[in-house]
Amino acid sequence: MAAEPNQGKTLEAEVDGVRYLRIPIRTRLVGPDDDIVDVVTGFADALLEEGDVLFITEKIVGITQGRAYPVDSIAARPLAVRLSRYVTRTPSGIGLGLPQTMEMALRECGTPRILLAAAVAAVTKPFGRRGDFYRVAGAKARGIDGPTSGTIPPYNSQVVLAPDRPGQVAAQLRDALGKPVDVLIVDINDFGGNVLGSTMTRANNRLMERVLKDNPLGQGHESTPMGIIRKAF
Repeated sequence: MAAEPNQGKTLEAEVDGVRYLRIPIRTRLVGPDDDIVDVVTGFADALLEEGDVLFITEKIVGITQGRAYPVDSIAARPLAVRLSRYVTRTPSGIGLGLPQTMEMALRECGTPRILLAAAVAAVTKPFGRRGDFYRVAGAKARGIDGPTSGTIPPYNSQVVLAPDRPGQVAAQLRDALGKPVDVLIVDINDFGGNVLGSTMTRANNRLMERVLKDNPLGQGHESTPMGIIRKAF
């Protein structure tokens, strides 16, 4: 199969002496009226080979579940405004550094958990620790994508939540493909990522996170919300 890397990315990665191809799959713009099973089988089925691992971004799954909201439709409570001021924005995205994204974190995770996460971070950050807020808040908070200028419209002005039941979605997609392949739902950016849902073991999930740590799908207008991991022989 011919494949072209995204700009600034490579098709290969080596982990523990093993080379892997990371093959991006281009799609059309996907919206809330699409069925993720139809999207995945339509664009990926013909490209998959036995033993492949299909990885799909959590954002496209969340969008097809109706979990994308125009930012101007989200009314942020005063607590969300206050907490968002203390979030460090990184080049990988705005995260919860916007009142509207923090508001959605409060709704998704519950106010007590977000307040606990903020308290833990306030204690540990002066000692040089980073990431404690998201470790306590959990995957739902970490998976919230805020609006960014580099995202394909209309999602450059929307907040997209982490997908619901990503493990079930991964299993459903593998069944729909009907091939000896595995499926991952991943939250990745240019600074690393996490497997949210998987048909693999936990150890293999950690391995695949290392294979994908430089985000071969890109961060902007690449239109590659999924890809294939394949051992290079």
